[in-house]
Amino acid sequence: MPRPALDAHVRLALHPDHTSAVTATITGPDRYLARAALAEHGFRWTSDATMALARIDHDEPHYADQAARALREDGTTVEIDPALQEEIATKWTYGNYPMTWLTQDEVREVSAEAQRIHDDIAAGRLTIHLHAHDGWTTVAVGTYQDGKSVHLHGEDYVRQETMDYDSEPEAVADFHRQYTVAVRPGPAPLTRIERAAAEVLSAPHAETPVPATAQTAAPAEPLSKKVPVYAAHPGDHETLLNDFLAANGEWEKYRPHDETTIASHESLALRVEFLHEAAHGDNAWTVAAYESPVGERLWHATITPTTPLEITKALLNSLASGNGWSPGTAAAVTNETLAEATRPLAETGWPQTVRARLIEWTAPDAEPAGVSFDTVAATKPNGSTDTWTVWGGNTPHQPTWSVRLSTHTPAAMLQDITFELAYGQGHRKRRTSTAGTPSRLTTQPAIPRPANPVTRPAATR
Repeated sequence: MPRPALDAHVRLALHPDHTSAVTATITGPDRYLARAALAEHGFRWTSDATMALARIDHDEPHYADQAARALREDGTTVEIDPALQEEIATKWTYGNYPMTWLTQDEVREVSAEAQRIHDDIAAGRLTIHLHAHDGWTTVAVGTYQDGKSVHLHGEDYVRQETMDYDSEPEAVADFHRQYTVAVRPGPAPLTRIERAAAEVLSAPHAETPVPATAQTAAPAEPLSKKVPVYAAHPGDHETLLNDFLAANGEWEKYRPHDETTIASHESLALRVEFLHEAAHGDNAWTVAAYESPVGERLWHATITPTTPLEITKALLNSLASGNGWSPGTAAAVTNETLAEATRPLAETGWPQTVRARLIEWTAPDAEPAGVSFDTVAATKPNGSTDTWTVWGGNTPHQPTWSVRLSTHTPAAMLQDITFELAYGQGHRKRRTSTAGTPSRLTTQPAIPRPANPVTRPAATR
């Protein structure tokens, strides 16, 4: 006898604040049964009418599609947002995936097993006793509730079980033998990917607007508003780094220690350093160009972790397109190069002010942002004072974010940054409560600029 159809409507869409997570908005008398069906495919409750799917393998669209197929077999009405449908239909791959010999289906099997391990740890079914860093990645030893102990190797979507043990003491003793002084108690700190997934699943999610045919209440206030890019949220800089490396094969990545990743150009004259856990007051990015692999430094730049993603992306795209190093890069700043660097600001009406030692351009709207050029620092190219400062939020002396650049930064690169500053657009999410936590924001692609593109996620689709 066929099962009766579920009287429920499910709308699946991409999560507004996460690159690949999926939200489900559920209405109808049988919404609780629909929620149970979604839970079988990894969705978790975020409110009475919404669920979210956030995985560490970035493969949420695939599993959302599987959930949609199962729900439709039960007679549930399922609507898939066009943007999510495009992700489902797009070929799936990882950037810089270490197991290059695996097929796509085999990669999905490995990542599904890594997801299972992650879920077991999160749910308490697998207790991690110790962890270490083996020089390349994180390793750990833990015990399942059924008594089996295992050694784990890797992080995120490539974590695997490498050894099984009949007893916890045996597993722990062998772990100490292999990793000696590197052993640390308890589980390793969550990775960026794990934190992002946990944030989606743990925080109440503002419900995705539902079409009028499925709505049971008045339309909600828009979740975000369009703002100039310099007022947008910083976004995910670590994913940007992975995207940059995946899109530009002439850059080689190495990680000298847990906190830092280095990206070096094949010419050995360009270098990008990324600090993974950059805190307030730190620089998340340090970029430098040299005369030659063993020559003097020509110029450098630093970027705070709160800098909007599109501003950072503009600098990296400019770097990848060849604007970062060329003969004559170290030429002195002239009126002509100053005008070239700031032309987009002049074109869009940014007021210019000349002070004792500073030339400043400020945003023409109510959002605080600006560019300053230190004429004294420009005469001391090897000094400690930054010549260019691009900033946004609060005040020029205590900005929310900043990009600081030295005297010999190429004018073409500066123009790429000021172009994004002048024309770029992003979204700022409205506050959904009166709590003192900052709003999360999402950025939109900026106006195209001739540059080598940086693709979107570390796990590209």
